[in-house]
Amino acid sequence: MVQVNKSIINYKNLLLVLFFLGLFAREVSAQTEVEPWGNITGIRVKGQLFEFETSLRVAGKDWKKLHATAKEEQTPKYHREGKTQLVTTRIDSLYFNERVADGESGSAIVTVNFIPHADTALTGVYFVVRIPKGDYTGALIKVDKGWVNPNTLKANTGNEYLNGNTQSVEIKSLNRSLKLTLDEATEVSLQADTGKLHKGDYLLYLPIAQGDIKKGQGIVKTYNLAASGKIDNAPVALKINTLQSGRLFAGFGGNFRIQNPKTDPQVIDYSLNNLRVAWSRVEMPWRFWQPEKDNDPTENAKHNKLHPAVQKAMEMAQRLSKMNIPVILTAWSAPDWAIEGKARFRHQPGEPWGNPLNYNNIDAVYKSIADYIVYLHDAYGVDVKLFSFNESDLGINIRQTGLQHADLIKGLGAYFVSRGLKTKLLLGDNSDATTYEFIYPAMADPAARQYIGAISFHSWRGWETPILQKWADAAKKMNVTLIVGEGSIDAAAWNYPAIFEEQTYALEEINLYTRLLAICQPLTILQWQLTADYSPLIGGGIFGSNAPLAPTQRFWNLKQLASTPEDVYAMPISNNGKYLSVAALGNNGKHTYVVHIVNNGATRLVTLSGLPQTVKRGVLYLTDKGHQMEKTPVAISNGVAKFKVEATSYVSLVVGK
Repeated sequence: MVQVNKSIINYKNLLLVLFFLGLFAREVSAQTEVEPWGNITGIRVKGQLFEFETSLRVAGKDWKKLHATAKEEQTPKYHREGKTQLVTTRIDSLYFNERVADGESGSAIVTVNFIPHADTALTGVYFVVRIPKGDYTGALIKVDKGWVNPNTLKANTGNEYLNGNTQSVEIKSLNRSLKLTLDEATEVSLQADTGKLHKGDYLLYLPIAQGDIKKGQGIVKTYNLAASGKIDNAPVALKINTLQSGRLFAGFGGNFRIQNPKTDPQVIDYSLNNLRVAWSRVEMPWRFWQPEKDNDPTENAKHNKLHPAVQKAMEMAQRLSKMNIPVILTAWSAPDWAIEGKARFRHQPGEPWGNPLNYNNIDAVYKSIADYIVYLHDAYGVDVKLFSFNESDLGINIRQTGLQHADLIKGLGAYFVSRGLKTKLLLGDNSDATTYEFIYPAMADPAARQYIGAISFHSWRGWETPILQKWADAAKKMNVTLIVGEGSIDAAAWNYPAIFEEQTYALEEINLYTRLLAICQPLTILQWQLTADYSPLIGGGIFGSNAPLAPTQRFWNLKQLASTPEDVYAMPISNNGKYLSVAALGNNGKHTYVVHIVNNGATRLVTLSGLPQTVKRGVLYLTDKGHQMEKTPVAISNGVAKFKVEATSYVSLVVGK
């Protein structure tokens, strides 16, 4: 047992010794990062991601049509068996089984089993590797002969730099190396990426099959990928500016839309018992509240004729309200009398999403919604803070234009006031961040402003900083709070729920939340969901698993975020680390500060400066694949804290006086 002198000097010296001894003690094994639709995005070595991206592509006759595996483009299935990740997917009638196995450090073995289910006229089916030009600046490539600098080559009319028959391809730059070894010699082609997203990158086309394809013509190809290069473990300097405070972060929240009566309750119980939930969003099952326009739903409710879905939704709101958690009420769909046309619950190709409101019945629409809110208050004691239609910019399942949205806010908002309700309207509640123009008509309408209680968007898409900044700017211009109404990263993940257990998903999700805190300064981020739907827990019958109910890495990430101290405000923080996402919050009156850090790279040292001279101690919380909010004391001297951030981890430094 080590005896520690209680003096501050000796305490700090011991911490520094332990710090440097342990800096690189934790080895992080190689891990191939695979998206659930089959694309490999790189290989990690000691936490460093050596980036590239594979895809399966089908080129039609004369390259006139090109289809590729991508997010929300197919309906894949994903699961893991030990160190092997398996994806099944299809492009039209062409079916693929892909196996990606971790090999030795920095390597992966990819096996593609291609099975056409119909005769198809094609140019070819390809395993394609996109090589990011930024990481491979000045790279040399070796295909069938000697080393060649692609920058010295000119692409032909087909955007092809070079081709050759080979069994291996190598690409080397100053800090990166990628080698592909094929199971047999193949005619490969290096082409230019002309797309907007990755323009200027290199595309390496490796044919799986070429020419017309016959039904049942099964083909199996194997590719060995080996990535290596410099591990970037450079120390990072952060500096918080506690003199400047932004908007309040009330805390982490959740969606509680009841969809799975058997498995939802256990996840809800676990979440509410183990998380500080600051805000909530529940469903108004409007279709079941008032199926017929001329029936009085309140009278039906008073005579014990509430539909079970309505009763469960109201009980959920009541439970949250009794815990002093503010409630947002959202309608996903409407009764038939309130919409135009036959109700659309599933999108069909070539048709719009959802249904517009029937404006011939708009007065009845206003009354029906207000009646629900009044009854929820009178019978269940719930004061609804905000109301919205879910994703009405898209139509899930009520569709509006921006102008119609502005009119709804004015009309329904005024009606709420006439009924004595304090409930305000959410501006937006958009399907993702990219559709920001949807909120502009209401923002420009002075008559709508008095009824807007907050602005909301969902975080499924649109993560680029300029897009997220538009939402922050909108909230600032309107002088209202901003809410992330649905927080997560993949709206289609319910199709392949095994991805929820992957470190890659957990890290990307918390990385986005950290960026949202820094850029958007939201009042709250409402997780989709804290139920069995997109559950952060596994077992208990969820996703077909009968193992005991247990938290995943995602849950611990969320718990760590939810443990942010109350009453803290966004604060600027500078960051010179390429692989770190950082957000700072604090309350100068309480001398409380927290810095959330997501490290998407190797283990490194961090020096945080700018803290007040009055704070002397902090606690560092670590969550990653092997740690669940593990606590480490951090000494602070002259406003400076030094600590280690593990590879591919989420850490939070909580500082108090």
